[in-house]
Amino acid sequence: MPPRTPRSDRPGRPSSGRNAAFPGRGKSSRPKTDYRTRAPAHEYELDALPGLEHVAATELQGVPLARDVRGLRFWYPGDPERLTRLRSVVAAYRVQAWDVPRPRGLLGNQQLGELTDWLRDVAAVGGHTSFRLSAAGKDSSVMQRLAEELQGSLGLPHQPEDGELLIRLRPSEVGPGWEVLARITPRPLSARAWRVCNMGGGLNATIAYATHKLAGQRDVDRIFNPMSGSGTLLVERALMGPSDALVGVDIDPAAVACARQNLQAAKKQVEVACLDALHTDLPARSFDLITADLPWGDAIGDHRSNETLYPAFLQEMHRLSSKHGRLAVITHEIKLFERVLAGQQKWEGHELLQVYSGGHWPKVYLLHKR
Repeated sequence: MPPRTPRSDRPGRPSSGRNAAFPGRGKSSRPKTDYRTRAPAHEYELDALPGLEHVAATELQGVPLARDVRGLRFWYPGDPERLTRLRSVVAAYRVQAWDVPRPRGLLGNQQLGELTDWLRDVAAVGGHTSFRLSAAGKDSSVMQRLAEELQGSLGLPHQPEDGELLIRLRPSEVGPGWEVLARITPRPLSARAWRVCNMGGGLNATIAYATHKLAGQRDVDRIFNPMSGSGTLLVERALMGPSDALVGVDIDPAAVACARQNLQAAKKQVEVACLDALHTDLPARSFDLITADLPWGDAIGDHRSNETLYPAFLQEMHRLSSKHGRLAVITHEIKLFERVLAGQQKWEGHELLQVYSGGHWPKVYLLHKR
């Protein structure tokens, strides 16, 4: 069966760049056409952590030339490098569909040739050096044969566990046939280049970005990150733009050293000190925004000590916050945190989001002084 006509060339899609002249009219009477509608476009789809889709959709609105946006799926005629700068998404994929009833149809001479050319283009742009397949039944004989054919035609080794060019196959979401999604970067976008040091229980960078965005990004904020760990919240905020001050502390010297390595890799100068967040001796009302990824009691800390830590944390952060200060808290100790919050009178606020990360569903809260 012949492949589905690429969507960028389908009738009704303004991608060919040709404008028919109106009969009997001079050149000056031709309708004006935005140059953006004449540029050939590719279809893309963004992958975000469950719970961060709305943050990713908002960030996508800031991408010039993105059009026909449907959730996190869209058409884009520009340089795909722009999409690699999105900070709220896990990955970006180029999408193409073929009119085949099942994946076996992609092994036909014509379909396989078109698939190979399409994947070769993605790999050339992204610089991938290997590939892997992801699909239901990926260990089937059909998928194994497809992997063998692609390995020979692409000239890239098939690495089933960690291949850089991640190729996903699934039934088409908009009609009959099958879709192929190819990740445009060798690593997920959430695997930041600045992360040269990892620590157990480290925060996903896309959650850190979303937390700062939803808490409000202001150049005049003095920002404090207690229990800063490997520095994810610090680095992500530093990369977002200027602030009046940005300070982190952690009681663990190894964490402080790790954060400094990541900040250096990000080429950002941020003060990180080895201090107990509850006993910093900093002056009252020193900060306008405090962001904290509190211990969840699994990889870091334990549930019993959190019973004492959480009330003391809210008390001390209230002292350090300015009159109209904000406190953004990330935690998976949801019942404990909400119980502690309900039993005090200094803070009030609401849940910003709940997100899936690493087998957990932590919540992000934004609090204000009463």
